[in-house]
Amino acid sequence: MVKRVIHLILLVVWCCTATCSAAAVENDYYRLISVATSASPSHSRSKNWKPAPEGLALEVGGLAVLDNRRVAVAIRKGEVWFLDGVYDDPPKNVTFHRFAQALHEPLGLLKVGDVLYTAQRSEVTALRDTDHDGQADEYETVARGWGLTGGYHEYAFGPVLDRQGNLWITLNIGMGLPKLQLGRTIRDAPFGYVQARWRGWGMKVTPGGDLVPVCAGMRSPCGIGMNHAGDMFYTDQQGNWVATNSLHHMRDGAFFHHAEALASMNLEGSRITGVKQVPDGLPYPQALQQFEQLRPPAVWFPYKKTGQSVTDIMLDESEGKFGPFAGQLFIGEFSQSGMLRVFLEKVAGEYQGACFPFRSRFASAVLRLAQGTDGSVFAGLTNRGWSSLGTSDYGLQRLVWTGRTPFEIKEMRALSDGFELVFTKPAEIRSAADPASYEMRSHTYRYHSTYGSDEIQKQELNIDHVTVSGDGHRVRLRVQGLREFFVHELIAGGVRSRDGDELLHTSAWYTLNHIPK
Repeated sequence: MVKRVIHLILLVVWCCTATCSAAAVENDYYRLISVATSASPSHSRSKNWKPAPEGLALEVGGLAVLDNRRVAVAIRKGEVWFLDGVYDDPPKNVTFHRFAQALHEPLGLLKVGDVLYTAQRSEVTALRDTDHDGQADEYETVARGWGLTGGYHEYAFGPVLDRQGNLWITLNIGMGLPKLQLGRTIRDAPFGYVQARWRGWGMKVTPGGDLVPVCAGMRSPCGIGMNHAGDMFYTDQQGNWVATNSLHHMRDGAFFHHAEALASMNLEGSRITGVKQVPDGLPYPQALQQFEQLRPPAVWFPYKKTGQSVTDIMLDESEGKFGPFAGQLFIGEFSQSGMLRVFLEKVAGEYQGACFPFRSRFASAVLRLAQGTDGSVFAGLTNRGWSSLGTSDYGLQRLVWTGRTPFEIKEMRALSDGFELVFTKPAEIRSAADPASYEMRSHTYRYHSTYGSDEIQKQELNIDHVTVSGDGHRVRLRVQGLREFFVHELIAGGVRSRDGDELLHTSAWYTLNHIPK
């Protein structure tokens, strides 16, 4: 306990030094409004804050937008609440109405027509109000069939709807399980791994009601989302077998990193076959060569530099109502109570791309994200179980674009000999064309069964030529020493806009799985 408190103090000092000044400027472009929290945030005016009703711990595990006045939240206590008046600014008259109860730790919420879906620990449940009295009176089991041992970490996340009508869920790996579990010995499971059925897998429920295992190798897959092309992704959190936080493209037969998910490899319906050995202790590029079923993340999130526990995935579908990043992904972050931004592209059939800081200093850990009908973004907060920065333990906040465009790196694309940057506003030509305005380095991680990984095989990179487009929106960096399956870190601290502004966030991290031909 003492070590945990010391860790939190050090985290607060480190993060405040890095983010407090940036957050003050971030607020000029993206303003936080506290709809309901456990305590008045220090960075908000009191008129912009409403406490949750006494006795209601609004520990948001699921979040769904209902209409242009209301959102629904699922809370860890096992209830679903409707909040009305959440778009008001300030939100003086928010009302709370309980819609459903007696659920087992729901960690997702989805609205489809008049039905709300949530993933409980043991099933996907459809909630309906058939008599229209404002309370769910029908709780239908839509899918079940994965295992539970009673372990604390056996979470189920979702569901999220794809364009074919499938409901996607992800299942947390069981942690700290005994060697003898569910009537079988450790020698009976592949590679000696013992997990409950389908733990560490991504599943989908078809429109016909079939539960289909799709992909595997997940540790703590807290976030699920769809990109603009309609492909499904999940986020994972650092731990054993997982070097740092990551974003993965879910598709049939893919294996990601957590080897204990292979305990279900031989079950009927498994899409993972033929794994003969699992390397342990190799640099990630070498592990990919030896482990043919292993698929690289689309994006690595370098630890602490971008956060410590990534969570939800939200596609900006606002068509510009949320600023200049329409079509990109936004990622919640738990420990540092923030949001990240991701630009993706596909090279050689594999997703890869860059992550950027976006918004810091939410009132608590950001677990769920949902885009409102006006383009603003709701953030469901809870730090239950783990420590996070912030002034509250839980709540709901709304992030609103002020209409001002920040000077940011909007896109970072891979080239055969470097990268292309696209800015949100025209850059001043002289600073953007100066190689001294940029720094680059690369690193990879170690694939092993122990917790996390340091950055390894680090290398400074030389930018030997810079070309700026005539309108100042694009810069091409020619970079020596690109390496596949390495993270390429960019710091563009010397670039200025034509207005003389510095970049709001100067850093980006590009996961280069393939160098374009």
